[in-house]
Amino acid sequence: MTTTAASQPLDKDGKDALYPTVKHTVLEDAYAFAIGCSFIALGIVMLHTAGLTTGGVAGIALLVSYVAPLPVGLLFILINIPFFLFAWPAMGKRFMIKTVIVNLAIMGMSNYAPYAFKLESLNPLFAALFGGTIIGMGILALARHGAGAGGTGVLALYLQKTKNINAGKTQLACDALIMAASILILNPHQLLFSVISAAAMSGVMVGFHKPERYLGR
Repeated sequence: MTTTAASQPLDKDGKDALYPTVKHTVLEDAYAFAIGCSFIALGIVMLHTAGLTTGGVAGIALLVSYVAPLPVGLLFILINIPFFLFAWPAMGKRFMIKTVIVNLAIMGMSNYAPYAFKLESLNPLFAALFGGTIIGMGILALARHGAGAGGTGVLALYLQKTKNINAGKTQLACDALIMAASILILNPHQLLFSVISAAAMSGVMVGFHKPERYLGR
């Protein structure tokens, strides 16, 4: 066994002896995708019920839904089409295929949600904090299994992969632009809670999406 300059023990093949790479199985990927898509869809429904938006492509889709008579789920995937095209050369064919699959699932779940349960009203603060957080957790689950929710998330993961720029920080910058656009559509009350939602979502990525701490691939 050898040791790196940072005193990290390696095995005879030069791999981390304490924390070896563990690949996900197809079943593990499928389960993570189901959880991640469910979280994102539920968060979108909660925020839409409260008349709020958030960061990322989910926030863009919510914002557009308030001025265009289209379902949020459909808008979510339509807005993502350019990012699908970017995902292939930037992140690879496997990532792109997984991302398209999970986006179709998010669209289906979001559109089916009104038939599965009814949310007639929500406290805006609760919707902002919980909705934003579970969207972030959903994106995190997808990212750790080699997929993305599309949109700005693909860009954030790409920059983290190639430039070592924290995905959450990139997402935060994109979210600031979305919140700026929200001024034209939302009232000050809605805008305030939308900012809280975006911060909650990005906070999950900043705090927990650290590849060096995660063993699965």
